[in-house]
Amino acid sequence: MNLPPRPALSQPSRRTLLQTGSLVLLLGTQQIARGATILAVRVWPAPEYSRVTIESDGALVAKQFFVTTPPRLAVDIEGIDLSPELRELVAKVKPDDPNIAGIRVGQNAPGVVRLVVDLKQAALPQVFTLPPVAAYQHRLVFDLYPAAPVDPLEALIAERLREAPASGTPLPAPPTATARTGPPPPAETDPLGDLIAQRSQRPGPAGAPPPVVAAAPSPAEPARPTPNRATSTQTDRIIIVALDPGHGGEDPGAIGPAGTREKDVVLRVAHLLRDRINATTVGGNPMRAFLTRDGDFFVPLGVRVQKARRVQADLFVSIHADAFTTPAARGASVFALSQGGASSTAARWLANKENQADLVGGINVQSKDQHVQRALLDMSTTAQINDSLKLGSVLLGEIGGMAKLHKPRVEQAGFAVLKAPDIPSVLVETAFISNPEEEQRLRSSAYQEKLADALMRGITRYFAKNPPLARSRSV
Repeated sequence: MNLPPRPALSQPSRRTLLQTGSLVLLLGTQQIARGATILAVRVWPAPEYSRVTIESDGALVAKQFFVTTPPRLAVDIEGIDLSPELRELVAKVKPDDPNIAGIRVGQNAPGVVRLVVDLKQAALPQVFTLPPVAAYQHRLVFDLYPAAPVDPLEALIAERLREAPASGTPLPAPPTATARTGPPPPAETDPLGDLIAQRSQRPGPAGAPPPVVAAAPSPAEPARPTPNRATSTQTDRIIIVALDPGHGGEDPGAIGPAGTREKDVVLRVAHLLRDRINATTVGGNPMRAFLTRDGDFFVPLGVRVQKARRVQADLFVSIHADAFTTPAARGASVFALSQGGASSTAARWLANKENQADLVGGINVQSKDQHVQRALLDMSTTAQINDSLKLGSVLLGEIGGMAKLHKPRVEQAGFAVLKAPDIPSVLVETAFISNPEEEQRLRSSAYQEKLADALMRGITRYFAKNPPLARSRSV
């Protein structure tokens, strides 16, 4: 089958339009799959990026060509013929996919199948292969990142603006780069401007993009007094709690005896907890929840940490559902980071298992800056761990009031996702999904509500005793 004329890539157009040239995934002649069988195709849409995965019983070789106008990615897969499984990709693209407009597939030449991914916006595509791991065999992956990603802090502010009228607290529109057409309307306070100004004064993580900076007030606008932060116990800003639903997308996490997937349960609990956080104030300061993933897509462990630091979160709570090799294990647990060894053999085993999420979910190793990643993971401080233990203790106490605990104390191990050096961070194992009885509880809406309530009480108790200004980090 020949492709329609639109995606045809003639030799002149390649010379003039190709942005990145061709990328050959060199696997060696001994590894090239000839006549490989396509086992499954999957599409994972998300605002942050969309992923296309082709799973086969042998390693695939591909050449990619990216065309900027209109934006599309063409990938030639060598050594295979068009199959019904590959044709399924066309129907797997949903109309509301934020990045992919459609996929076309055809036999470009004998033994060469061409996929053309039409994009809705300019993109930064990555094409890479993954070796067999866990339940997966060989995977060919296309990650399609928008060239202009949404800033998560701006998204939080916009969300706060949309909900302000319902809460009875009117907020002005955010400052923009356009000139004002007239003098600003009189207002006693500008909560949004205060928030942006305060956030811009706080040091961001190394390598992070510059924070949003508030526009300077016009001469006709009187300067607002600066609160005395040396004596004030109020933060006068939004308190941000980063919620991290574990796994997602290609990585289902643990799977219970009845087929319950960890990634689905923890996302539902995170959504319930988000609703509670967004409806709560502490000391007169509104709280906002930021989710490292708000849908069924994969987020690498290091990116989860970076996202929480980019929004300058005050807390980081990673939500999981535990699993063990026998169904007898049961109970909830809370973990903090350890600078040294793990507090128990079980804690070390669990940390090693959770840290393998990148292998299952699939990351493009060649695109990672190993030096930067290593520096980030080595920056953990004793102060962060001490605050994390305080947070973990109150969360464990609240969970223990509504569920059985696996251990009566907060445990510690080297969880990669807890290594933000300046954010108190804990990992909550809500129950053992490998235990049939606890799996049924995790599937229950009532139990999920109770879990969210317990976590919310713990977070509130932590901030009551440890307001953000009490930490050494500058506000």
